[in-house]
Amino acid sequence: MKQSRKERTIVILTITPSVVAVGVFVYGFIAWSIRVSLSDWIGIRPDYTFAGLKNFISLFKSVRFLIDIYNNIFFTILFLAICVGGGLFLAILLDQFIKGEGIFRTVYLFPLAISPVVSAVVWKWIFSPKVGVNVLLTNLLSKIGIERTVEFGWYTSTASFGPFNIALIPIIIAASWGFVGYVMAMYLAALRGIPAELKEAARVDGASEFKIYMKVILPLLKPITLSALIILGHISLKMFDLVYVMTGRGPGFVTDFPSIFMYETTFAANKFSQGAAISLVMLLMVAVVIIPYLTMSLRRET
Repeated sequence: MKQSRKERTIVILTITPSVVAVGVFVYGFIAWSIRVSLSDWIGIRPDYTFAGLKNFISLFKSVRFLIDIYNNIFFTILFLAICVGGGLFLAILLDQFIKGEGIFRTVYLFPLAISPVVSAVVWKWIFSPKVGVNVLLTNLLSKIGIERTVEFGWYTSTASFGPFNIALIPIIIAASWGFVGYVMAMYLAALRGIPAELKEAARVDGASEFKIYMKVILPLLKPITLSALIILGHISLKMFDLVYVMTGRGPGFVTDFPSIFMYETTFAANKFSQGAAISLVMLLMVAVVIIPYLTMSLRRET
């Protein structure tokens, strides 16, 4: 009895600092942001005069904010598609126990070790209108006797391709390059955990390799796919550093995101109440992705 009380006391003392830190620096700051968003704070001096939902109403009347939401949604869709699809493809290739697997695995995971700011600087140079991809395309076309008449502006372009802006393409490529290896590692670990007997049983039944993956392996990878979508989804919805360094808001807000709008509104324009409102909208967007996942996880554990 004494031992159990002592153990319980040790457990409580161990987790108390973490609980206090989370309560203050997460939920406390969320509560403070809610208070600021409902105030009329403009300028350096705090002003907590109650303003109701004025900041949220003006926010959704803002053309820039609506463009930001639109850009963020299409960025998220394509970012998830490339990362999940590319990660699964690379994991299946490495699962064939090819020679030099360790080298390939290291190469694919290497982007995770690079700071997003450094990646943004390199990709900005690659997609610069005067160097990088443009020069490469011009040289390739000239070698086969074709004169190039169109010069891509990439992240400086205001043109659109279907429903999204061309300027988003470099950002999507740069962001996907940074996380496709992470998804590959998740899928590879899951593939190595699938019993070989399942594959052998399917082969004995006459199933082709394609059908084995479609009917046996991919259904078993659904939890990994859901986890990857949730993790990458909340990352994409609050993307800031890569976009800010690489393109900023772009001409006509073609590469603008809610996070950039929030940063400029809060720290450049000193409109703290409206900046808090933007941050809360971003929090709700992330919550829409995270809460269903947490609910499903709790139900599974129960």
